[in-house]
Amino acid sequence: MSHDASAILAIERPHPKLMRLYWLRSLVFPPFSLIGLPFLYFRYHTMRYRFDEEGVSMRWGILFRREVSLSYGRIQDIHVTSGIFQRWLGLADLHIQTASGSSAAEMTIEGLLEFEDVRDFLYSRMRGIRKVESKAPVHAPGEATAAPSEIVSALREVSAELRATRTALERRPGGEA
Repeated sequence: MSHDASAILAIERPHPKLMRLYWLRSLVFPPFSLIGLPFLYFRYHTMRYRFDEEGVSMRWGILFRREVSLSYGRIQDIHVTSGIFQRWLGLADLHIQTASGSSAAEMTIEGLLEFEDVRDFLYSRMRGIRKVESKAPVHAPGEATAAPSEIVSALREVSAELRATRTALERRPGGEA
């Protein structure tokens, strides 16, 4: 793996260059800066990430606190986007999608310099969870499983019952001959 898991698990905040990106965007759209820049300033200063063994979470906000938590097993796809200013600053956004039915990303992690390593880390965790789930037993935890010979005999009994039912239905008046 090209990434160091401990370094990714230690990421808690966006890079300070994200605030520079917000300033650049406000210079391009001056009317927006009066309303948007204070909002983005507080968003940047309250934004926190957490990568752990179960999944990834992100929270932000002062008056209206928002938190999004995703387990690795729910992640369906990850997209990396980087606009011209973001590329100039070396930043990118990770858009994490789930099977929620929405075409929009469930979570967008902003302001990462190590976005490729984080993407690879998330993909490896996502695939690792799916491999474990696919190898999981079909029965409920703690439930006794039947031996293969018991399953075969049960299937033979079901087959015999179905043949008997078909024969009885064919003998009825109006049944197929």
